[in-house]
Order: sequence, then structure tokens, then C-alpha cells
Amino acid sequence: MQSTSKSTVIMGMGNTGLACAKFLHKRNIPVIIMDNRTYPPSLSLLQQHFPEITSIAGKFDSELLSQASEIIISPGLSKQEPALAKALAIGIPIISEIELFARYVNAPVVAITGSNGKSTVTTLLGEMVQQAGWKVQVGGNLGTPAIDLLCEPAPDIYVLELSSFQLETTYSLNPAVAVVLNISEDHMDRYASLADYIKTKQLIYQGNGIIVVNADDPYTIDINKNLSFSLRSDIGNFRISNQKNELYLTKVENNELIPLLPVNKMYLQGSMMQANALAALALGYAINLPLVAMLTALKQFKGLPHRCAWVATKQNVDFFNDSKGTNVGATIAAIQGLARKSILIAGGEGKGADFTPLTNIVAEHCHAVVLIGKDASLLAKVLSVPIYYADSMEDAVKQAANIANSGDAVLLSPACASFDMFDNYEHRGKVFEETVQQL
Repeated sequence: MQSTSKSTVIMGMGNTGLACAKFLHKRNIPVIIMDNRTYPPSLSLLQQHFPEITSIAGKFDSELLSQASEIIISPGLSKQEPALAKALAIGIPIISEIELFARYVNAPVVAITGSNGKSTVTTLLGEMVQQAGWKVQVGGNLGTPAIDLLCEPAPDIYVLELSSFQLETTYSLNPAVAVVLNISEDHMDRYASLADYIKTKQLIYQGNGIIVVNADDPYTIDINKNLSFSLRSDIGNFRISNQKNELYLTKVENNELIPLLPVNKMYLQGSMMQANALAALALGYAINLPLVAMLTALKQFKGLPHRCAWVATKQNVDFFNDSKGTNVGATIAAIQGLARKSILIAGGEGKGADFTPLTNIVAEHCHAVVLIGKDASLLAKVLSVPIYYADSMEDAVKQAANIANSGDAVLLSPACASFDMFDNYEHRGKVFEETVQQL
């Protein structure tokens, strides 16, 4: 076994833990990796390709943790984990994979967080950078772990989606430009309060880079900003304006409105996508991306899988997959973004969230709601429209299809996590899409 006194201990054997282990091992830094699951996702890969790395499954070894030079935790683990709390109490540093990335990063970073829309904005900005002919690496909480993005020669820019879990133990990233897109109640099973969650999100603004804020969000507007975006016509460096009865994405320069792109030139035109587009424009402007490249990317962008993505039209009913809508804010955005009468499929593991903000939005836009999962009854308590219950996604889709009128939409946007019934939100969305296609 390696000498624990000089080892970095990695906690969590998923994609992030494996990426960190490979990265450190390549640099001859002694590593121990552990996971409290008996069969963690990357255990067999580690044993097959890196047998010299000590891997421990089925427990967190407090003794080894107490002798570590440093501990790298996967995003799903809280510092309140008893074994981690003990290590922290005796002064063992605890960092994230993003902090490790920050120590080796070799090009400017754009850092993006928020309760909703961060994957869309991260991907969209990456496409804008590519359209400009720049070299870019895109990932983080979205897709590829940040540590796997590091490359030589260096790209022109790294674009990272960051979760609050990753930001908790990140201290020196210092992005060139950063944004908190929005705040809505999420992960209340992890944080002591909404204020605690907001404080964690705002850690993305550490350093001396350019700060972009959402001027419409009461939880972000007090930040000392450099640039802002808004869906209103009277505030924000990037905003929505009405030009000859047509909505435009607009830039404000020297108090002059400069129309950039009609909203109807985008594939996705709902209010959430408008906000995402404005945020991406602000971020791109901050890193001096050419405007033509940004607007071209906007016109070509068709959205992300499982994020209010059109699936099919069956008997003049459109079906949309927003399985990534794992919190109340995301579901509200999806409902408003469709801007049409819908049958909503919702429910799952609510993570202790307050569902009451859904009450009026659902009443305004939805004929009925089909509920699934563990916290279906909690959702039902706040809804005033007809409620139907389903035992499975297949049952939910069939019920929704029967209820829907011609011209309606059926929207899967659960406002809940998926792990009570599915492997993850992708699995949930896949089952939805497969069932829709079989109608």
C-alpha cells in the first residue's frame, strides 16, 4: 500500500473521482481512492487500468483520511459526511475537482452556475466560441469532468458549468468571467437555508474577473456587477426590446439600443431561452467574441436533450421532454416557455423543496397534471387543476395522451429528482421518449 502520509485521498469513485485519480497518477502523485458504495461505478475500470492505485469500496476509511495530505471529494459528497468532518476537524484540506483543475489551468475560464439554464448557456457559449474559430474546451458539471479538459497546447478558453456542490470546496478558480444565471430553491436537503444555498452559488464570483448578473433576479442584483442581462426593456446591458411589434435580443451601448436578433429567428423562443441567449451574449461580449459568430450560433442552436426538447407530435399533440427539470424553478420555466395549454407530468423525489410556486403557473397553463413518484402527494396538495396518478412513466404518458386535446402539449417536467424510480434524469427522459414513440 502507498504511504498514506503523502497520499491524496479521493472520495467517490464516479466519473469525477476516476478523472482525478488518473490525473494525479500521471503526475506521480500518490493516490488512494475510496467509496462507501460496495460496487461504485468506476471500480472495475480502476482495477483494470490502474491496479497500482489503492482503491477501497464499501466504506470511508477514517484512519486513512486522517493521514491524507489532502482530500478531493466528489460533488455528491457533503463536508458534513462524518468521516470528512473528522478529517476537517484535524486540519486536513478538503477540495473539489474544480479546485484541482484551477491549480493547473492554462487558459482563461468562463464559469457558469445557476439553478436553471446553466447547461444550455454553457453549451451555447461553447458553440459561439467554436463559431468564432477559437479553440475551446467545454464541460465541468455538464459532461466531461473539468480535469479531463486540461490539454496541451492550451485552448483559447475553457467554458465550465459549475454546480453549488462543486463550488463549496473551490477556492482559487478566479474565472475571467462568471455568472449566476438565476436562483430558485433547490437542494434544500443539502443546505441549511436558501441563504446558505445562495451564498454557495456566489462563490463563483471569487477573484478579479468580470461579473455578469441577472438583473431580474432578486437574489443576484445586489452583486457589484460589470455586465447584466434582463428580459425587461428598461434595464440590463443585454435585454429584450420591442422593435416594430417584434421582440429582439438587444445590446445597450452608450445608452443606445442596438437590436441584435429577432427572437423568432431562434429555434427555441420561450422566455427562459431568451434569458439564456442574453446571458450567453453577455459572457461572449466579456471575452471579446465577434458578434457575428455569437448570433450565427444562436440561430443554429436547437437546445439540449432532456431540456424542454420536442419529442414527437401524436394526433396533433406535441410531446416535450424536460426531464432535466429537477426543481420547481426549472418546471416553471418550461411551462412558461411553451406558452400553450399543456398536460404536465411531474413528480419524483422532491428534495425537501417548497412546491407552492407551481400553484398559479400550473393553474394558468395546464389543463391537468399526471403525478408519479415518491412525492406525488406533496405536489398534489398545492395544485388546483385536475390530478391523475400513475404508477409508471408508461402509464403517465398514456394517461396524459388520453387527457390532452388537439393542439395541446404534453410536458414532462418533474420538478423533482429521478432517483426514486430511475437511474438518473436521462433514464427518466429516455423512458418518456420511448413511450411517446410507441403511442
